[in-house]
Amino acid sequence: MIHIFDVDNTVIQKTSAWYFLLEALNEGVVRFSQVRRLPLEWLKYKIGRPNMDFIEDAVKHLAGIEKSVLEQTAQNCFERRIKPRIFTGAAELIGELLARGERVIFATSTLDIIVQPLERYLAVECSLASELEFSDGRTTGRLCGSSLFGGKKKDAAVAWLEANGLPAADVCFYSDSYTDLPLLEFCGRAAAVNPDRFLAKKAKKHGWEILRFTQITGK
Repeated sequence: MIHIFDVDNTVIQKTSAWYFLLEALNEGVVRFSQVRRLPLEWLKYKIGRPNMDFIEDAVKHLAGIEKSVLEQTAQNCFERRIKPRIFTGAAELIGELLARGERVIFATSTLDIIVQPLERYLAVECSLASELEFSDGRTTGRLCGSSLFGGKKKDAAVAWLEANGLPAADVCFYSDSYTDLPLLEFCGRAAAVNPDRFLAKKAKKHGWEILRFTQITGK
């Protein structure tokens, strides 16, 4: 089996982008005036009316920042904010799957630079993530291609599976969010992890496995 895990609210408590934003604000990498619309976008997501171009709009505010600065901020964010909030159940499950020789990857809409420290820490094979574009060592304020949000995450996963010669029937996808329904419905198996109310309803209807991870590492 190939196991694909969403990250936010699935492997970690709450959202990696939010933790990164807090770290970036704390370090002075970004200013509050650059990100003041983010709470509104979060509210739209929670009520089931997400802006599907939200990530493309958000990264415009990162234009001109040195890649090395963002990488260091991401590493600091992981150590201080993300690592203590990894769900122990998720970490244990991933460890068990890897010990059995099964393949594990992440598929997340968060930025690649944010998820890479988590990827290394849990020893997963790779991450499908929204990829920041750089030129001369600085961000351009754009992504390489599209963000991996909603149906675009499914497209990225399908492309990866095809490139590796792997059938969808051999894949289990784990997610907390209704926005991942396209990929959940595509894969041979689906697991709803800490599902939001929209996904919980779908999971019960389809008979998908429902996992509840609550305990975090705290260190």
